[in-house]
Amino acid sequence: MQETFIEIKSLDADARGVGHLENEDGSQGKVVFVEDALPGERVSYEVKRKKKNWEAGRMVTLQRASSMRVEPRCRHFGVCGGCSMQHLEPTAQVAIKGRTLEDNLWHISKVKAENIMRPMVGPTWGYRFRARLSVRWVAKKETVLVGFHERGSAFVADITFCHILPPRLGAMLVPLRALIGAMSLYNQVPQIEVAVGEESTALVMRNMAPLTAKDEELVKAFADEWGIQWWLQPKGPDSVYPFYPLGKELYYTLPEFGVRMPFKPTDFTQVNHQINRALVHKALGLLDVQPDDRVADLFCGLGNFTLPLATQAREVVGIEGSPILSERALENARANGLSEKTRFYTRNLFEVRPEDLVALGRFDRMLIDPPRDGAIALAEALAGLRAAGRAEFLPKRIVYVSCSPSTLARDAGALVNGAGYVLKKAGVVNMFPHTSHVESIGVFDLPGT
Repeated sequence: MQETFIEIKSLDADARGVGHLENEDGSQGKVVFVEDALPGERVSYEVKRKKKNWEAGRMVTLQRASSMRVEPRCRHFGVCGGCSMQHLEPTAQVAIKGRTLEDNLWHISKVKAENIMRPMVGPTWGYRFRARLSVRWVAKKETVLVGFHERGSAFVADITFCHILPPRLGAMLVPLRALIGAMSLYNQVPQIEVAVGEESTALVMRNMAPLTAKDEELVKAFADEWGIQWWLQPKGPDSVYPFYPLGKELYYTLPEFGVRMPFKPTDFTQVNHQINRALVHKALGLLDVQPDDRVADLFCGLGNFTLPLATQAREVVGIEGSPILSERALENARANGLSEKTRFYTRNLFEVRPEDLVALGRFDRMLIDPPRDGAIALAEALAGLRAAGRAEFLPKRIVYVSCSPSTLARDAGALVNGAGYVLKKAGVVNMFPHTSHVESIGVFDLPGT
């Protein structure tokens, strides 16, 4: 069968090469998404899905390779879905992520940043201090698999080492298989969450049945051998509790600000500790907080930005949708001696209205760090303040930290075209090397301030 070759022009949001078929008259035909192909390459592909206007497949023949192509470090790359860009040179990964951010800003909201900041980069291997590992008993193989899902599949990849996890954790995958396989509930453990602190590492076992006495012996022996702490989760996330050994605390530090942040292994914290430190430093520098400023930290979580901000501002108000997280953030503020300069409120920021912002009072500066869904209700509420003639309640500067370039772009449209802000700066943060995930940061100023 004759192979069909296409020229790859770009990468999509899932790191697939994008090209086009050619019509009989020589015009551009349907779009084709090709796994493992890179811009500048000429490839043939095997069709996996076909629709009227597009096709998706996997590269078969690489006729012309890109100068950006490198040999993946992990032998499981291409099967395991944990990474999608190991075949692309790391600096090129960051450059493509930067173009993705700019393209999203323009194509979604017709917004351009006045300045593109230098990308924030850190370690490219062993950086992932948080992970959710899937666990499956495979009857046909009579074995337990522990790792990430296969690419585009519900199956768990058969991996023996992971290079993006810290080396000790990467080497723990096969021993974890043996542990779960030796337990009475070998087929009742769907996942293990990993959380690394500065002095301890926690593994959270989702146990859908109680551990037997023998299971407990095995789990404790594993903890002693590998120097980790086990937590158990018999039901939902709120059922998590420390099992063995007791007395260990997970925490990370932000030394520049003298902040120590305790956390539970199921709490949201950034996966990349080194980049998180750099991100907090960068965000606060961009916000340019003055000693008399009143600052809002929206979607504040445990206080990752709130507490450092409190070392610089007159007052910081942290707002989170979960009352549990709001209370935990207050506890962290007390533990760091910052409770007098912080206040925490529980609000649903996905349904915020202009009058809700007025009720919170005027803020000089605002930091927004939403989940992937973004903060469109908040951006529209700020636009609503201007429309209602209440522009005095608009903060003069907003720093927006985003984990989705498309929702940042959408929200930027409301901030620029509705609330009257100017996008002064934007740039990417390489929080997740070798993946297509794009973390970014934008700075919005009111003209004349």
